Amino acid sequence: MTVSDNNLRAADQPIELDESGIHVYDDGPREAPALLLIHGTAASAESWDPMVPLLTGSHRVLRVDLLGCGRSAPLGDLPYTVADQARRVGLALDEHVVERVVAVGHSSGSAVATALVEQRPDLVAAVVIIDFGPGIDAYIGPEAQAAPQVPWSDLTDAQFRMLMRGGFSADFEIPQAYVDQFRAIDPVVFAAASRANLDYLEERPLTERLAPLGKPLLVLHGEADVRWNPAAAAEYHVVPGATIELLRGVGHSPNLEDPARTATALLDFTAKHAL
Repeated sequence: MTVSDNNLRAADQPIELDESGIHVYDDGPREAPALLLIHGTAASAESWDPMVPLLTGSHRVLRVDLLGCGRSAPLGDLPYTVADQARRVGLALDEHVVERVVAVGHSSGSAVATALVEQRPDLVAAVVIIDFGPGIDAYIGPEAQAAPQVPWSDLTDAQFRMLMRGGFSADFEIPQAYVDQFRAIDPVVFAAASRANLDYLEERPLTERLAPLGKPLLVLHGEADVRWNPAAAAEYHVVPGATIELLRGVGHSPNLEDPARTATALLDFTAKHAL
């Protein structure tokens, strides 16, 4: 493992883990409290880009590209269960010598964050869930689809924006950079991730998984989300000490739609639950 002179891993250096490779961005001072940011389906670590400068003044910020996304290895024949993804993320944190972290998941990244704390309670100090329902009944979006028959390369940016529309509030202009991220995702990975995330919730809801673990929990949910029912966020109150905040005027992607407000809520939470 190559480490720079200031004992920080270069942000664009991939690491090989077990039978697959996960790419990790590592920003901010190494000695600061660590935040782990886990992206959702059909995204990559770059979906957190607007928030990173708002967090690195006080935190070490680690972002992962899940398998088949961003700069990580392709899926191939490897399993894509939520538990497998969480295990790979845990190994990545070990490689980066991270001993304690606040795990933050956007959308289906929240399932991976939850599985990580289930597997590694010693590693995860607290959990943040952004726009992901507590159980399968909270899902109000379209059913998981098989890989499209039409090559994604044949779709125009306008068609991609139509596919992505449900990920944002109606009046939010989807950035070109995010369209490019979506285009880069393997449609087979997109379908596999969609199914795996719903399977994880069908097996047991997040509320039942998190309640006995005793970890501080922050739930942020856009009031204009059309994928996961915003009203269902209240169900997280069954987790002892959970903090729930609904974001007015925001859809499914607060990290892109209102990064400043999202970062402020996150920093307020971590200040109360110091590592």
